[in-house]
Amino acid sequence: MFSEEKEDNLEELPMEETTPAEDAPAEEVAPLEEDSAEEETTPAEEAPEETTPAEETESNEEDSAAEETTPAEEAPEETTPAEETESNEEDSVIFDFIIGEKLGMTSIFLENGASMPCTVIEAGPCKIVQVKTDQKEGYSALQVGFGKLKNSNKAIDGHFNKAELKDSLKVLKEFKTSDAKPELLGKEISVNSFSEGEYVTVTGISKGKGFAGHMKRHNFSGGRASHGKNSVMRKAGSVGAGTWPGRVWPGTRMAGRMGGDKVTVENLKVLKVDKENNLLFVKGAIPGPSKSIVYIEK
Repeated sequence: MFSEEKEDNLEELPMEETTPAEDAPAEEVAPLEEDSAEEETTPAEEAPEETTPAEETESNEEDSAAEETTPAEEAPEETTPAEETESNEEDSVIFDFIIGEKLGMTSIFLENGASMPCTVIEAGPCKIVQVKTDQKEGYSALQVGFGKLKNSNKAIDGHFNKAELKDSLKVLKEFKTSDAKPELLGKEISVNSFSEGEYVTVTGISKGKGFAGHMKRHNFSGGRASHGKNSVMRKAGSVGAGTWPGRVWPGTRMAGRMGGDKVTVENLKVLKVDKENNLLFVKGAIPGPSKSIVYIEK
């Protein structure tokens, strides 16, 4: 009996041991095969998705090509400033005179390295406001305007409307010329009328210095300061005759208000012309303070 039970137990034991061993690989193998199958199949399924970047690059190239072609279509719009400059050049005329504003003094260096003092003038652009002819006014001249007028009225605007000008101009000046023609009305005079190396004449109002004495105003030397002279060092001395005519002659040089006169300086050399900024560089000094109006002629 004992032997049979032992044999029964021995037979049962391997059966219990084998069953888990057989079950374990079955459970382990099944998921591995499924996972491996999924891993193997997923790249194959994802493979066509990898081709999408190529399609995207082609679409991006097409978009970039379309974007690159758009500036070529917009290119004619950029040429409008050139057309405006050409129209301005057509409206501009060349004369031997112009109105400008004194900006100040500076110095520039020449090609040989020499430093040259000069005055910077904002010359133009000026507009021809009125044309005067021999038949109507009795003389031939052009009325030129410069600068924009801030406060205007209908009477002033009416004068400029005849020349088809939108803005009223601040400064008006007549220049006599034999080339005054009615078709010049409204045309522009720019700094292009001048070139380097030319000589010009500049007219302006000198600086006002108030009331000055004889020595400062007329460069008198004054009286002697020795040999018993007292309080005559800066006196004018005799100013006229005696009994006859009994008065001071008109034009006698005496103390009075100095400056603020019309002064003309001739033969000033043009050192440089800045056509883009309408600047004229003239050698030396010209009359008037900064921001004063000057008239330039050849």
